[in-house]
Amino acid sequence: MRPKSLSVFHEGYGLEALRKDAVAGLTVAIVALPLSMAIAIASHTPPQAGLYTAIVGGFLISLLGGSRFQIGGPAGAFIVLVAGIVDIHGFDGLVIATAMAGLIMVLGGLLRLGSLVHRVPHAVTVGFTAGIAVIIFASQIHDLLGLTLSETEPAAIMPKLAVLWGALPTLNLSAVFIAALTIAIIVACKMIDARLPSLLIAVVVASLLALGLGLDVETIGDRFGSIPSTLPLPSLPAATPERLWALLPSALSLALLGSIESLLSAVVADKMANRQHRSNMELVAQGVANIITPMFGGITCTGTIARTATNVRAGAHGPVSGMLHALYLLLFMLLAAPLLLKIPLAALAGILATVCYNMAGWHEIRQARTVEAILVVLVTFLITVFRDLIEGIAAGIIVYMAFALWRRSKASP
Repeated sequence: MRPKSLSVFHEGYGLEALRKDAVAGLTVAIVALPLSMAIAIASHTPPQAGLYTAIVGGFLISLLGGSRFQIGGPAGAFIVLVAGIVDIHGFDGLVIATAMAGLIMVLGGLLRLGSLVHRVPHAVTVGFTAGIAVIIFASQIHDLLGLTLSETEPAAIMPKLAVLWGALPTLNLSAVFIAALTIAIIVACKMIDARLPSLLIAVVVASLLALGLGLDVETIGDRFGSIPSTLPLPSLPAATPERLWALLPSALSLALLGSIESLLSAVVADKMANRQHRSNMELVAQGVANIITPMFGGITCTGTIARTATNVRAGAHGPVSGMLHALYLLLFMLLAAPLLLKIPLAALAGILATVCYNMAGWHEIRQARTVEAILVVLVTFLITVFRDLIEGIAAGIIVYMAFALWRRSKASP
């Protein structure tokens, strides 16, 4: 139960370590800037909520966490849950549910439950991650095609697709061009050199082209009006016992997904850097971040696999890189908030489309070659897409346990 930041400073922290962390932190901040806003918008919250989350949550997760390289912030995996909570309970409801989830995660860490999260079957993780990717992509079709909807976009995937199909005559070719260009630039940058800040390059080029050519595409400023250039003062909405009870299922869902996502991210960092994270301390840090971040207008935060991997590849020395990444984002917001309003929503949708492709876990799906693994992945995937994320996880675990009991009964004399 000791933060990795204390361990790193205890080892001795010099100028060379600071240089490595400063470079890695800047690299991650460049990736996180457009991605944080894209995730916030897809979660039915304003773009600045994503920035607040990456700044406040990212700083706290790196400062207090049990992983040496973890980068915290808004995550694509939460889009479905967060958007659903906002639609039903409003942004105030999300703030309360996130803080409750944070308390649950802190309690889980103090009770040493971090190791239990690792026991979620890999096939279940693959199934629900692929399901989330499909749901997120479906939520981006509206902006990818620049559609004009005559009614509110439904949350359920089949009614959503029906509404989007009906709106196809309003397709905006300029938006399609910007989205396709964004995706093409990201793919090209990855092919040329994976170290290139592909997301930022794509957003800058797409925004400049849209502005220079006078394209008729909706921007962040068109939809949201403005982005504050400073962090808001901390506050929490009033919460009655009845409202807390109504939000408890949502809080439990956020806590479960946040625990799984953050510890999976820590494991990825361990494998890349040959280190060992402290799972219970990581849960406590995630919990504290989710209690404090919504006070500053942020949304649910967690460890993010892609940004954490970028941090390791950029040569980070320790948690200071994550703290600097948060400070860089704060500086970007202070200096460039008016410029962010010019970003086309189709470009951000293009970014999330590439995130969905990577989230789908094609390599892991192809590795599911046994009947048991295929069924667990398929059941988890289908129920996640057509019913509910938590129901999908539960169903996948039940199918996995049924196979385990069947194998045990066959092995018994």
